[in-house]
Amino acid sequence: MIIPYSTQSIDDDDIDAVVNVLKSSHLTQGKEVAAFEEEIAAYIGVKHAICFNAATSALLGAYTVAGLKEGDEIITTPISFVATANMAVSLGARPVFSDVRLDGNIDERFVERAITPQTKAIVPVDFGGKSVAIDTLREIAHRHDLLLIEDAAHAFGSSIDGKKVGSSADMSIFSFHAIKPLTTGEGGVVVTDDDAYAEKLRRFRSHGIIKKQLWNSDMSEMGYNLRMTDIAAALGRSQLKRVDTFINIRNEIAAYYDERFKSEKLFTTIEIPENMYSSRHLYPIMLEPALHCPKEDIFVALQDKKIGVQVHYKPIYKNTFYEKLYGRGSMFIAEDFYRSELSIPCHHKMTLDDAKFVADTLLEIVHKYAYRGCSF
Repeated sequence: MIIPYSTQSIDDDDIDAVVNVLKSSHLTQGKEVAAFEEEIAAYIGVKHAICFNAATSALLGAYTVAGLKEGDEIITTPISFVATANMAVSLGARPVFSDVRLDGNIDERFVERAITPQTKAIVPVDFGGKSVAIDTLREIAHRHDLLLIEDAAHAFGSSIDGKKVGSSADMSIFSFHAIKPLTTGEGGVVVTDDDAYAEKLRRFRSHGIIKKQLWNSDMSEMGYNLRMTDIAAALGRSQLKRVDTFINIRNEIAAYYDERFKSEKLFTTIEIPENMYSSRHLYPIMLEPALHCPKEDIFVALQDKKIGVQVHYKPIYKNTFYEKLYGRGSMFIAEDFYRSELSIPCHHKMTLDDAKFVADTLLEIVHKYAYRGCSF
């Protein structure tokens, strides 16, 4: 049986919560979503949480209510899943990519240089669960009268200086995909302290309709059916009770890896500063340049040993769609990060014995391929 790089944990309480909804009168548009939203808002420490059927839908909602339109620009990272940029493009806006640090997070030192008169928002991503320099990015956004929309899809439960990720931006988006520490199967949420954004988001996810009295309703603006079901929300509410335990286990696995790999010369790990707590959605290792060429062989060898690994991510601008739309781009750190990065298993269904097997096997395989290097 393969050890995946991440996976969900479903127990009898989760199943019972879902079954209770299946036996109820409302599978959707019932009470579960509103209850889940209240619990999320309290957990993050914000006024509003608006659930969607996917984090991609949540991103689209945030960009739409922010007024993003044809000709606008957002400044974002190339090291992310394509949805971060795609939802801006879908509205006619252009993602302007800014280079990253060696931890995968956008380098705040480069962001200000990318601002133009067309810039509408800064959209950072908390890579792997490690918070971006949110205070600095917020200060830059305020100074230039820009919105700060945080794609925190990796970072539910993460914090910086004791403050939960998601509580500092104008709007923040979380993902509840199956491989995240908290899952609703598919699902996402926008959190915000802004009353107007919250109200617009609720309309946007439900056809732009305002319910008035009895049967009377009014579609006041364009919207879509992007609602989360009560089935998904019930699963999320059950998972939320255990999410801190899940994240603690992920951090125990990560701490074991940190200790095992601290003296390794063929790859490095990403340090989490003491003032941060990471959801540890990912545990990336960064291969040294000598291992860039045999990286595919290392990947396959690990999979052959039943260790699920992945690479996060090919820079968005290197995808064919973006090359056709904007031409070929290049960013030195982002591409070096892509050549180096390998995500190894780190999740809340693992045991320390699993982690030991992963570490032992990884070290054996990496050292086996170290002799090859790269020849040009």
